[in-house]
Amino acid sequence: MTRSGTGSLRVLVITKIFPNAAEPASAPFNRQQIGALARRCQVDVLGTIPWHPGAGLLAGRTSAGRLTKVPDREVIDGMDVRHPRTLFVPRIGHGLWAPLYFASLAPLVLSYRGKVDVLLGTWAYPDGAAAVALSRLLGVPAVVKLHGSDMNMIAKLPGPRRLLRLALPQAAHVVAVSRALAEEACALGVPADRVSVVMNGVDAELFHLRDRGAARRELGLAESARIVLFVGNLKESKGVLDLAAAFERIAGAHPSIHLAIVGGGEAKAALVALAARWPGRVMLAGARPLREVPIWMAACDVLSLPSWAEGTPNVVLEALASGRRVIASAVGGIPDLITAPALGEVVAARDVDALAAALGRAAMLDYDPAAVAALGARGSWADSAERLLDVLDRAKGPATRAAL
Repeated sequence: MTRSGTGSLRVLVITKIFPNAAEPASAPFNRQQIGALARRCQVDVLGTIPWHPGAGLLAGRTSAGRLTKVPDREVIDGMDVRHPRTLFVPRIGHGLWAPLYFASLAPLVLSYRGKVDVLLGTWAYPDGAAAVALSRLLGVPAVVKLHGSDMNMIAKLPGPRRLLRLALPQAAHVVAVSRALAEEACALGVPADRVSVVMNGVDAELFHLRDRGAARRELGLAESARIVLFVGNLKESKGVLDLAAAFERIAGAHPSIHLAIVGGGEAKAALVALAARWPGRVMLAGARPLREVPIWMAACDVLSLPSWAEGTPNVVLEALASGRRVIASAVGGIPDLITAPALGEVVAARDVDALAAALGRAAMLDYDPAAVAALGARGSWADSAERLLDVLDRAKGPATRAAL
């Protein structure tokens, strides 16, 4: 079992969004926050792996198939992480996911009875919904952390929404990464006094002011170009195709503007076609390790995240910490980050015309990166973990007193 921290609080974390041997770059924000928490208290991590009969025969074709070779246990950032398999039946529907998740984890979770003080489910569904039920087996309070797509997309589906409406109000506390997500929790029946906003942090050792010219030389990018950067999953809901369309609208009038895209995903083919139409001006870097992302941040003039829905995206926090302005959609917690013109602009999601106009302005603007970094600073992962620890401590207190 993980017993990383020295504090007296004992936390069992259940999450499906955590790195593993097959997907080492997955959910770095969760790894970093849980890692920082583990340096402050005693933490056990169950990084769950979806499984279904025949998954091993579908390697490369389903998420469960790709994860069949993940070991049952591995060390990640000094944390001893267990990877229990949870039954998930593709195409049956999300409504059964939380009950199956609970049933898959119950035997293992029961082995922690008397060994933990609070259960933390990070991701609303199925993790959070199941965590509330699993906490009853342990006789401890449950805290559920909301991230973004779990509430903005999954929680909008009839089955998950029905179960979340039952489960979330029974949690001792709900943690959201933005005010908008906190409001979504309240809309599902969670009392406002049991919802806290705890923003994610930034790794200052990675994301800080760097020389733009040096970064471009390291990456082989033109020093005279005006570079718009996208970092994230290449899927339609992240707005990457809107960004591609916006780039094409301004590319002819602004020949110095280039587009760099870091990430992988289902929209790759459309972006390869874009690069073929604009040779030398659209760069597809593919998915890169987290340690390389700060170099791309440093190399760009502006980061763009035209997502359709978000929590508080770490890529925006990281860009601001790197002293780079941001053009992003006015969704989720993004307006709480881009609070002044010096930091960038927000535009309506899916409005390609507005996005193109904002990119044209931002890419050609000279500014002081140090001023952006100073104004946009939002705190470290240590700060974030301290605030999360405070919530967990408070959640434990009433339950402990009630049991005495």
